[in-house]
Amino acid sequence: MLVDSPPEQSADQTSAASPPEPRKRHALRAAGLLLAVGVLLLVCVASIAIGAKSVPVADVWHGLFQNSGTGNDVIVHDVRVPRTVLGLLVGVALGLAGAVMQALTRNPLAEPGLLGVNAGAAAAVVTAISFFGVTSLSAYVWFAFFGAGVVSVVVYVLGGSRGATPVRLALAGTAATAALFGYVNAVQLLDSAALDRLRFWTVGSLASADPATISKVAPFIGAGTLLALLIARPLNALEMGDDTARALGARLTRTRILAMLAVTLLCGAATAACGPIVFIGLMVPHLVRAITGPDMRWILPYAAVLSPVLLLGSDVVGRVVARPSELQVGVVTAFIGGPVFIYLVRRKRMAQL
Repeated sequence: MLVDSPPEQSADQTSAASPPEPRKRHALRAAGLLLAVGVLLLVCVASIAIGAKSVPVADVWHGLFQNSGTGNDVIVHDVRVPRTVLGLLVGVALGLAGAVMQALTRNPLAEPGLLGVNAGAAAAVVTAISFFGVTSLSAYVWFAFFGAGVVSVVVYVLGGSRGATPVRLALAGTAATAALFGYVNAVQLLDSAALDRLRFWTVGSLASADPATISKVAPFIGAGTLLALLIARPLNALEMGDDTARALGARLTRTRILAMLAVTLLCGAATAACGPIVFIGLMVPHLVRAITGPDMRWILPYAAVLSPVLLLGSDVVGRVVARPSELQVGVVTAFIGGPVFIYLVRRKRMAQL
């Protein structure tokens, strides 16, 4: 006896029954990004509530919106909120700068300091302290940002200007970094006052956050964030190699200039405000790729959300483990980032064998 087979579904019916795979990935990435934003909000609350003195959540809410000028309200409004806002801005800046740097150099283990931005900022700050007698943290911001910008231009010129390649830029940045940190060490050895004033800044800290510093660096971080997001598509083409990028219509020179400008704005402002905080720009974009894949249009938003999660989380850990004192956030991120970096390098080497 013959049994009729069920009628075949049309292509339209099949498509309607099971959405295309790219649409599913898009929905999963969007859901993951919303989850990351939720985690960031929780970490921000923890950053305001937890410190040498814990503040109840109810008092956090009161201090945010009904500041009475006494007790916990002062701690929340005048100390914890500026520190959290600055950590949020610096985390976004370091995460985006790291992601752009890795795309620019086509090296997943690259980090923002590879272009000499941190070294340029440190050299400018030590010069301001030792030769101009600058003592204000808010004044450091302008010197640090100026130094970061100048070094970025020098690295681009040394890297070949219009003929710059990822390898040339990395080599030029490494050479500039070595020379400038040699200068910084020499000045500190010759000037003990400069050493005393600079060592707190060079560790990397959010402890000196204040509204004046935030207002100075926020416009630069905002501009760098917008620029980084706008060049996401050209960076996708750039990661495929110069020949493929040209075939896709990408303008390599313009993309590299804009990418370096974005890194300078982001990393320069972050370094100016807090000192050189390491490993954030290396770890987060590299780990984000495991979630999003190689698409910069997703890597950049994820890095902008998860980097402040790591930075503020590290800052909270630093306040808890050494109560009533605290470990600076740069020390905590270095302690976490060192083993992670070794793991990433070993995994990369094993994958190449």
